Order: sequence, then structure tokens, then C-alpha cells
Amino acid sequence: MTTLPAGLTLTAPIDARYAEILTHEALSLVAQLHRAFEPRRQALLAARVERQARLDAGERPDFLAATREIRESDWTIAPLPPALECRRVEITGPVERKMIINALNSGADSYMADFEDSNTPTWSNQMEGQLNIRDAVRGTLSFANEAGKRYALNEKVATLLLRPRGWHLDEKHVLVDGQRVSAGLFDFALSFFHNAKAQIARGAGPFYYLPKMESHLEARLWNDVFIAAQTAIGLPRGSIKATVLIETILAAFEMDEILYELREHSAGLNAGRWDYIFSAIKKFRRDPNFCLANRSAITMEVPFMRAYALLLVQTCHRRNAPAIGGMSALIPIKSDPVANEKAMAGIRHDKARDARDGFDGGWVAHPGLVTIAMEEFTRVLGTAPNQWSKQRDEEILAEQLLDFRPQTPITEAGLRNNINVGIHYLGSWLAGNGCVPINNLMEDAATAEISRSQVWQWVVSPKGILDDGRKVNVALVRALIAEELPRVKAAAGVSHAQSTYDEAASIFEAMSLAPTLADFLTSPLYERLN
Repeated sequence: MTTLPAGLTLTAPIDARYAEILTHEALSLVAQLHRAFEPRRQALLAARVERQARLDAGERPDFLAATREIRESDWTIAPLPPALECRRVEITGPVERKMIINALNSGADSYMADFEDSNTPTWSNQMEGQLNIRDAVRGTLSFANEAGKRYALNEKVATLLLRPRGWHLDEKHVLVDGQRVSAGLFDFALSFFHNAKAQIARGAGPFYYLPKMESHLEARLWNDVFIAAQTAIGLPRGSIKATVLIETILAAFEMDEILYELREHSAGLNAGRWDYIFSAIKKFRRDPNFCLANRSAITMEVPFMRAYALLLVQTCHRRNAPAIGGMSALIPIKSDPVANEKAMAGIRHDKARDARDGFDGGWVAHPGLVTIAMEEFTRVLGTAPNQWSKQRDEEILAEQLLDFRPQTPITEAGLRNNINVGIHYLGSWLAGNGCVPINNLMEDAATAEISRSQVWQWVVSPKGILDDGRKVNVALVRALIAEELPRVKAAAGVSHAQSTYDEAASIFEAMSLAPTLADFLTSPLYERLN
């Protein structure tokens, strides 16, 4: 039985297996990090609220005058370990046992094990995920399905990176001195305590992905956490390497500064495109001139996304840091050869563009896409591990990052798709599955965020007008929710008696039509989880 550190309380059950992770020593690290850094986390979250109020009042983001010297001076991040020098293809997915095995065996260079957007953070998912990561690090992870088919790790596997939850989320089952702990610190501390030394012994870690940051001060907080954690278990500074997802529009103005803050622990930046789109909608929610077109029209080729991608490559390569491209949501379609061919062409186009632009690698969501992505990056990189020698010298201005075209078309089909996909994803998330194939696309929480925030904005904005002249309004949204809910249930193969999709429709309606756009969908939903 686990003996809890003084001042730490657990409100969830600890069975014999979970006790292997929730040891006194590991939880002591959680408590230590909480006490040292929780005041700063809360101050930074308060700063987000203050910044949003200024944006709502009409402030426009710009590059920071106070950090101009960092942007203009010459410096690089610390050298990377060999395991992170070549990252042409990274596969991502939740920390479910079979998925981890398939991802590590996929032939990708790296695998991002996700405790965040593709994972519903139930207590059992978090604990099982920690157990699975522990076994994966030691090469002992295996799985047998109901038919008796056994899955095990190959001798050669992808390099493991882990994504903890973002700064805005709490872990409600763990309290220190009566306060909930940061979900991100909880995920990080447990995985780091149990695995860091074993990963270093194998030459592959501890490596992380850091999500949802909005400023270099939030990166500074992670860097200080890393220093404290390494000291706590006796590892040298710089043992940890972390890639930051640039998936908020405010972080795009501070990419140099984020790399600088993490420079001894940095493994580069990633273009987290889907959350980036959501962030733009959220941050400019009160701007009467801002109103994005259908989600399907917001590709990596539109002006603000193009500027963001090129600036990320330029920033990383100047600092000898990896620039990792984002995820196309397309997946293989086994039931329809014609549709599958079109999807594979879309994947190839996406990775070929990223490789030509200078990205050193990119993400895929399915093992069946690794070969295509690898071909396109190899076509450009040849035998080189990266493209740091490809220095982009064009000037990317603040105005380009804020060039939010296109604003049309907004169609009934686009509105229906947001409603359908939002309800479908939320229903699956509430049932414990945060990584969901919908309409032949692999969707995670960013999908639901874009869906509900776009519906909200089209209702609020004077520009939220369908191409047939109708204004998107409360009555129309409610009518379409009622029509789409049965279609979601039919597609998901559920009976009317199953409640998660009814609940999902109710949540989607409430959040899409609320007077104020909630910052994150997952925060209030988390409170509903057992």
C-alpha cells in the first residue's frame, strides 16, 4: 500500500498496479514541483485572462519590443542527442497499450505518446498510460486481443516522446496542501521519475512535447521545472529535451524567445496546426472584422497559416533546432479504394509541401501513412538528418501572421459538419476515447474546439452569413443540432438509449451558444468524468 507524502491527498482508487506508479517517492516529486511552481502557474494563467481582455478590447499582437535583442542576436540551442537528430516522420496517438505497440513498431523515427488531446483524461486512462509507458521504455510492453492475437515490441522501435497535459488543466484526483495539482506536472513528474534513468541508459530520452503555451514566460516555467526535476533525481542539467508545439497564435510571435528559454533543454518546435486555428478564433472572438470560412477552407496554404509555417522553419533553422510539421487528419480508407487514393494523394501533398518548405519532419496519425511521409521527406533530405542548412531569409511581418483569409465560403454544409463532428467527438470523449476516426479523418480535441468555436463565432459575428444569404443564428444552430444528432448516432452505431451522444449534443449546444466563448472545452468536461 502506498504511503502518501505529507500534505498530499488522492481522491481516486489505487489498486495494486497503480501503486507501482503512485509510489511515495514519485508522489513526493509531484508535491515538490507543485509547491515550488504552482504560484507561478496560477500567475501565468491569470496573465492569459488579462491578455484576452486586451485582445477583446481591440489590441493586436506584435513581436515583443522587450525581447528584440534575443530575436536579433546569434545563439543556438544545445546540441541534440543522436536519438533526436533525424525525425522525418513522427507518429502520434493516445497512451493505449495496443496503439503504443503499433506506433513504436510503425517504422516512424519517433512516436509522441499523448496524455493530452487524443486521450480522455479519466483516472484509469492516465494510470494505465503511465504503466504502458513504463513497460514500453523497458521493451516489455505486450498485448493480446480477445481472439488471442499477441502484439509485442520489435527490437528496433521509434524514439519515444511524451506529451503531458497543458498548463491550464488540473488533475482533480491529486491535491497538495488542499490544492489540485497541475495536470501537466503530474503527467510529467510520474513519467520522469519512473523512466528518465532507464531512457538515458538506452540512449533515448527523457524526451517531451509541451502543448498549449501562449508565451515565453510559460516556456521559462517548464525550463525551471526541468532543472528542479533533474536535480531531484540526480540527472545533469540538459538531460531532458522538449519540443514545443506552436499551437497558439500568441506563441507564434514569441518563437525565438520560447527556444531561448528552453535552449539547454530544447528539441525544437512543431507546427500544431489544428489548435492554432482554434486559437485564432478564440483570441479574436470579439473582432468584428475576423470571421474564418468553413474549416475545410483553412488549409496550410491560406495566408496566416502559410506565414506561421515559414516563420517556424526560419526561426528553428537559425537556432539549429528541429522544425517539425503538423498533422494532416487524413487516414487510410480501406472500404473505398477511390477515396483512399484521394486521401493518400492528400497526405503526399501535405508532406511534400512541408519538406520543400524546410521542415525536418512531420506528423502522421496512422501507421499506414509512415511510408508515404517518409518517401516525401527523403526525396528532399536525401541522406541528411535535417535541413538546418536551408536558411529562409524572407521577412515575416506581424500583418502576415494576422492576415485571416479566407472569410468565405460559410455554408450550411460547413455548419452541419461542425455540428456533426463536434457532437460525434464529444460523445466518444465522454465514453473514454479521445482519438476518433470521423468521416475518414482522425480527430482529437482540437477538432471539437474548432467546431464549437466556429459555430459560436458565426452566430456572434456580423459576418457569419451563409452563402445563401441566411444569418447563422441560435434558432438555425438548434434546428441543425436536432437533425444531426440522429445521424451521429447512426454513424457511431449506437442505440437511442445510449446517453453519451445526447449529453454531447446538449454540451455542444450550450457551449456553442453561450454568451461568452469558453477558453477550453475539456476543462468543464473533465469535471463530468468519473
